[in-house]
Amino acid sequence: MFTDLVGSTGLAQTDERAALELIQAQERLARPALDAHDGRLVKSTGDGLLVEFPSALDAVECAVDLQRRIQERNSSAGAPAMNVRIGLHVGDVQRRGGDIFGDAVNVAARVQSVAEPGGVCLTESLWDQVRAKVPYAMEKLPPQPLKGLVGPIDLYRIVLPWAASTRPAPVATVPRLAVLPLSNISPDPKDGYLADGLTEELISVLSRIPGLRVIARTSVTPYKGSSKSVAEIGSELGVSSLLEGSVRKAGERIRVTLQLIDVASQEHLWSESYDRQLSDVFAIQTEVAESTAKAIRIELSEPAKQFLRQAPTADLVAYELYLRALLRDEGKAESFREAVTALEEAIRRDPRFAAAYARLGYLMVLGAGDYLPHAEGFARGRELVGQALRLDPNLSDAHVALANLLMQEEHNWSRAESELTTALQLNPSNGTARVLYHTLLRVLGRDAEAAHQLWSSIETNPNWPLPRRMLVELTLIDGEIPRAQELVRRWLTPDPDPSQTHLGFSIAYAQAGDIGQADRELELAGPPKSLFERASRALILAMMGRPAEATALLEEFDRLAKTEYVSADLRVLLTAAVRDRPTLLDELERAERSGESSLWLRYRLPMFDAVRDDPRFQALLQRLGVSDEHLRRSRGSKPPA
Repeated sequence: MFTDLVGSTGLAQTDERAALELIQAQERLARPALDAHDGRLVKSTGDGLLVEFPSALDAVECAVDLQRRIQERNSSAGAPAMNVRIGLHVGDVQRRGGDIFGDAVNVAARVQSVAEPGGVCLTESLWDQVRAKVPYAMEKLPPQPLKGLVGPIDLYRIVLPWAASTRPAPVATVPRLAVLPLSNISPDPKDGYLADGLTEELISVLSRIPGLRVIARTSVTPYKGSSKSVAEIGSELGVSSLLEGSVRKAGERIRVTLQLIDVASQEHLWSESYDRQLSDVFAIQTEVAESTAKAIRIELSEPAKQFLRQAPTADLVAYELYLRALLRDEGKAESFREAVTALEEAIRRDPRFAAAYARLGYLMVLGAGDYLPHAEGFARGRELVGQALRLDPNLSDAHVALANLLMQEEHNWSRAESELTTALQLNPSNGTARVLYHTLLRVLGRDAEAAHQLWSSIETNPNWPLPRRMLVELTLIDGEIPRAQELVRRWLTPDPDPSQTHLGFSIAYAQAGDIGQADRELELAGPPKSLFERASRALILAMMGRPAEATALLEEFDRLAKTEYVSADLRVLLTAAVRDRPTLLDELERAERSGESSLWLRYRLPMFDAVRDDPRFQALLQRLGVSDEHLRRSRGSKPPA
């Protein structure tokens, strides 16, 4: 990797001191990015840097990370603008002392000169190694003649995520499509669920098309009834085409009118009206998928066509129940119960409805520890997911549900990763799979890859707050509070869940020892709206030296546990804050014996530093198949007294 500070030579002629400060600032920003991505600073080249990496993926991620840090610095008040070009190439080098030489080094230096200020440019040989592994869109540039090289060379530029909204939609390496919410024009307004459900199902079916990325429902829902133009929506979602239309249900007949629009030209690529019996709804979805593929010039193989033509069920009432369940909010207890009831009835009506089994199995695992005991949720989830995969082994969501079960119940990280890889091969647009994959990678300490998965999820679901919030949490865990605040301003405005955001910052400030800021963030979070928020508040107060609320809540848990289910996870968190080491270790071991331990998810948190070197804690981690050796070294934890 070669970097170049744009304009530094001219600035040095008028203000040498300011130029030197910018050069030094570039290196200060670069060092944490290099440390995070295994980069070795070979040397400074005056106003630039030469860096080598053990892998192409590390180099690309570091380049994007560095440009992100520079962009955030430039947005801060009073900071003089810094523009850096970055060039990347992969190849063999010769070593002399600490320096490196060779054609690969020369090419990287030339590629840097082609990059735009604030941009990243890479050669085709490097692009070929990372194109399927990074979430960033990459544009191919016209063949470039570079100084000192024979003939033109093929180059790509990375479309940086924060720059995507300020430039025309990039020509991505794969076509990108958004299905806008279908309008309900049925005589009965209660049939609106059908338009919403068909929108979800069209997204699901189109996501099966190889070589196509489809924006998820949660990101297109805000455009329901929107007056924004095709160009505006296309630019905001970063897509090349939009599918829009309406649904009318009258008795047992359905009329679906659709048009596929090219965002750049705003021309109709195709339009069609389907006036059919309601029982033909699956054939409509298949025809739409095949017409869309043809219009955007994707050649479907015969197996792919057969895959698209598989009807999920022959029972329309079961299908209606499934659609209603899909549209429930996963995060609310009442919605959870309603979805479970609907899916159980759908399965009763059609015992071969694989998608309903997969969805219900996913909800069972998701609700374990929140809405029902872990053992009950896991046992039911295992049965349901197994049946879904027996009925349809090519169901992406079933593999996601199985991966979640393998992580939470068995802590079988290798099998879970294999299932998530399969899920993404079957549906690269599966944002839930990418978010779950991020969690697995974080548990295993593979943070750079975890960030890749979150960026990929954002690419296919740009309006979904969850992966954005998770990136903020990653930043807070790394102790970079100012950067996390900037991400919140840029990504979570308006914030769909400000209480959670303020609680997260309050915890970060408390861990950093800034009690005043922790207290202010806790006040901004407002009164707790759930048991989890109550526990979080009590945890923060205990970290601030005020354990009374946490102690009272633990005593309340002790009383409740005699008559109803109490999350072992919340007990452990509160115990970590207010009780001594032996009691905390007792709670951790009790949670493990009951199958309700979430230590695998939380073991990296500083609240466990007090017991981190205890043999009992290390034995727990060993049984979970995770290691915190790097944390013990970096935090310098001491043996227990």
